[in-house]
Amino acid sequence: MTAPITVLCMLRGRAESAVVEAIAEPSSGAAVTRRCADRAELIAAAVAGAGEVALVPAGPGGLDRESVAALHDVGVRVVAAAESGAAADAARATGVDVVCDASPAASVVDAIRRASLNEAPGRTEPGPRAQVPARRGAVIAVWGPTGAPGRTTVAVNLAAELAEPPSRRRRRGVVTVSSSSMVVDADTYGGSVAQHLGLLEESPGLVKAARLAGRGALDRTALGEIVLQVRPRMHVLTGIARPQRWPELPGPSLDAVWDVARGLVDNVVIDCGFGIEHDEELTYDTRAPQRNAATISALRAADVVVVTGSGEPVGVQRLVRALDDLTESGFGMTAARVVVANRVRSSVSGQGAEAAVQGLLARFAGADDVLVLPDDRPALDRAMLEGRVLLEAAPNAPARKAMSTLAARVRSLAIARSGTAVHAAAATAGVAAPDWTDVAASPMLAD
Repeated sequence: MTAPITVLCMLRGRAESAVVEAIAEPSSGAAVTRRCADRAELIAAAVAGAGEVALVPAGPGGLDRESVAALHDVGVRVVAAAESGAAADAARATGVDVVCDASPAASVVDAIRRASLNEAPGRTEPGPRAQVPARRGAVIAVWGPTGAPGRTTVAVNLAAELAEPPSRRRRRGVVTVSSSSMVVDADTYGGSVAQHLGLLEESPGLVKAARLAGRGALDRTALGEIVLQVRPRMHVLTGIARPQRWPELPGPSLDAVWDVARGLVDNVVIDCGFGIEHDEELTYDTRAPQRNAATISALRAADVVVVTGSGEPVGVQRLVRALDDLTESGFGMTAARVVVANRVRSSVSGQGAEAAVQGLLARFAGADDVLVLPDDRPALDRAMLEGRVLLEAAPNAPARKAMSTLAARVRSLAIARSGTAVHAAAATAGVAAPDWTDVAASPMLAD
């Protein structure tokens, strides 16, 4: 005889009584092993191995993305019982495995059976209300080891360059390829994107987006109301003003933020912190918040990883080790990788500094095509003083030209990796890509 499916029930009110009675029928093939009062009790029971399927309400009073991820981590599938279409949409957005109607009770029992047959938790069944993004932009993670100055400078200026449409001249004039970008401050140790862009009143936009994503309420319209426009086609999602707020950026919620951001702009440039370790898992016996979750989430979602390090001897050594650590971690393995040596100068690296740095990284890290950014202090200082990007403050400076070269390389890799077929065709033909008016629901995103 087949063992019944063990169920952890967190439903409330009349729906709970009806469902529990239906599950108690011998023909249901399931059995309620714990009736949980809240999320904490539900997750504790799941960790203890008390059930295979968690039955929760959809919408308010249900689970957020972090709670669903905690259940999936211990192999428990999640069924959400919805009383309305809006609640069902919100539940799907949190990553539950199956969404069903709260009544009749038989539909809930059938959903429990379907969830138990899933090959692995986390494979959400598509529903009639599920929405497919109208576009799929690329995610570019800018990451580097500790003591690698310039990650934020690279991220901000890379986003600015990617927002500039490359012109293609023809007999009847100049045709441009539409492009847009968003720079996201996901550094949980010392974010400074807002300061680089001269934003006087900083609000943690990424925190707000993560909260909405956690409860399944983040869509392109909501994200468009949070981001700030700093230049034509360039937007920013500010990070935490105080490093102590890092627990407000859980990885499961940020996974959803990147997905929505892909549907909003062509290139999502994420300024990451340096850490990629899971130190919290060594400290706690139970599931704990992870300070590096934001960086790990960005690297996992990335189509292109821009690995940035300092071009002086100590920085090169750290960059070599960081490249090994990134490979061993397994994060960003499906992404294209661009290695950038920043602040390269002959005063510390000797004559022929660029060739020397490139040779060292090729020899010890296997990086054959390293892009070198010069230590152009006058241009960088002017941009920082004015709160502008190099494209505006010093358009003809060597540092700006190097950033333009980096953007061209990243753009070609992003098109190949992210599956933006429409953009790729437009770039190849040299014609204007479609105007995504359906995405630009907020006036902030209008060109």
